[in-house]
Amino acid sequence: MPNEKFQPVKGMRDFLPEEARKRQWLKEKITKIFELWGYDPLETPTLEKIEIFQGQIGEDEKLFFKFKDLGGRNVILRYDQTVPTCRVVARFAKEMVIPFKRYQIQPAFRAEQPQKGRYREFLQCDADIFGVSSSYADAEVIALSLDIYRRLGFKKAKALINDRSLLSDIPYEALSSIDKLKKIGEDGVIKNMISKGISQSKSKEYLKFVKSIKPNENIKIVLQYLKDIGFDDSWFEFDPTIVRSFSYSTGIIWEIEIPGFTVGSVLGGERYDKIVKTISGLEMPGTGFGLGFDRTLEAAEQFDLIPELKTSSTVLVTIFSKELMKISLETTNKLRNEKINTELYSNPESKLDKQLKYADRKNIPFVIIIGPEESKSQKYKLKDMKAGKEEELKLEEIVKRLK
Repeated sequence: MPNEKFQPVKGMRDFLPEEARKRQWLKEKITKIFELWGYDPLETPTLEKIEIFQGQIGEDEKLFFKFKDLGGRNVILRYDQTVPTCRVVARFAKEMVIPFKRYQIQPAFRAEQPQKGRYREFLQCDADIFGVSSSYADAEVIALSLDIYRRLGFKKAKALINDRSLLSDIPYEALSSIDKLKKIGEDGVIKNMISKGISQSKSKEYLKFVKSIKPNENIKIVLQYLKDIGFDDSWFEFDPTIVRSFSYSTGIIWEIEIPGFTVGSVLGGERYDKIVKTISGLEMPGTGFGLGFDRTLEAAEQFDLIPELKTSSTVLVTIFSKELMKISLETTNKLRNEKINTELYSNPESKLDKQLKYADRKNIPFVIIIGPEESKSQKYKLKDMKAGKEEELKLEEIVKRLK
């Protein structure tokens, strides 16, 4: 059992290279899909003024990591990426090309009770469209969110779609309870509403009303858009019980679930037309989603979608002796200039056998050995670690082989 003092803060994690490579793989795949759709990157600070977030999130404000900085200012760790982006939009609205389409991949922080698929620091992947009030913008970001899972290799993913405007007659406290329907069931939802001071009869009335809602014109536009862009009916459906617990949701809302993955939804999105106005007084509609990176990675692992990921090093250049270190350095430099990922062993005093074991443990595919004879002949040994075979080649031949 590791010493407790070496453990990270509760809800935070360390990632060793094997896990970090998987995360890097997923992040790069998602980034490419965002950019394939024409979205540009945005970054915001880790710390925000707390007043930017207050009154925007709803009952989950209790999850804020908030404190005073050294200047006595009340600040918050980035709770989500939507609210900070709305602040950026308000600040730079005159300089932006509208529609403004952005993606953002940065950590968010919430004082959650840690559990499987839920952490206090987690990577969030957002994409949004600002400046378009039409439901066609909602349809686009929903299609993008589905396309991410399709291009990641999932056989199926399903967007569950609703419209918060259909729920405008129900108080937010009741909606936040109904949003838990799939987790706690109808009886649990009723009990949850009663615990908030809503009568039993009203609780039952609210739940019955939500379950009987029919699609409006906005929903119909989205559903037709998804069909026209190539998703069949198994990839999406209207679900009146999808509520989304954020109080800033104003229109189309959706979540994505992966059939067979039981941890929970992997992505959630909504239209939020009032945040920029609340922050700045500027009318600027917005719609977009936040993708749960950790849950998506867990689902990709469950369905065996992650390729075999080895070290990025293609070749290890060994150091035969201190006297031959210069030629090993020169060889390393030439290989890197040819854009070949090259690692140089770090200790010239280590025996060659130890260096070969190092390459084997790190799964480095090739090793270059330059001893006194190889140095004179200018033909170096290239060892294929998997096949266990060696060849003596000139450096330019090695470059061709490794490329």
